[in-house]
Amino acid sequence: MRLPVDPCVRPRTLLMLAVLVLASCQTAYYAAMEKLGYPKRDLLVSRVQQARDSQQAAKEQFQSALEHFRAVVNFRGGELEAKYNELSAELERSEARAQTVHQRIAAVEEVAEALFKEWDAELAQYTHESLRRASARQLAQTRQRYTPLMRTMKRAEATMAPVLAAFRDQVLFLKHNLNARAIAAIRQESVAVETGVTALIRAIEAAIAEADALIKTLDQEQGS
Repeated sequence: MRLPVDPCVRPRTLLMLAVLVLASCQTAYYAAMEKLGYPKRDLLVSRVQQARDSQQAAKEQFQSALEHFRAVVNFRGGELEAKYNELSAELERSEARAQTVHQRIAAVEEVAEALFKEWDAELAQYTHESLRRASARQLAQTRQRYTPLMRTMKRAEATMAPVLAAFRDQVLFLKHNLNARAIAAIRQESVAVETGVTALIRAIEAAIAEADALIKTLDQEQGS
């Protein structure tokens, strides 16, 4: 008699295999990069720089989208469809920038976790106790700088979602109502949109500052 097959077994098995393959690929990637002279610490600095730059680009894009939104709010006559097309294009660019930020933050997390795991494991290899303690302190300090960086980066990323949602609502409403009433309705939401973008820009600037601080710390440790 055949036993019933749990329908979750196959997906669960595939998921476990996928995780193992991904981990194996990451290990091979880091090993290859180290052979080329790029240790995980250098990769972390590089990815933090990329994440910082992506957030700066997102900040500029959201500021541009806000300017186009203001132009629609202050629209007094002419071809309204052209304004809608401009605002729609700004929304698409903003969404793309937000996606890039998400990917860059994930890349930072990935290499940071690999670095800290390796570093922590290698502490046990020391035979000289004072050197081991010094390395452990350095690891703790690096983690202390990394933690607020990741927190502020994720906070800035999370702040993008409601701003994008607000922009998307305005673009959709304008698309469905290309008339003066649509402008009047959008104008009523202008304060909320302005406030959201202002908060987002502050969050991004805080994340950029944390990124610069971590990069500076890692560079100093590398040079010492």
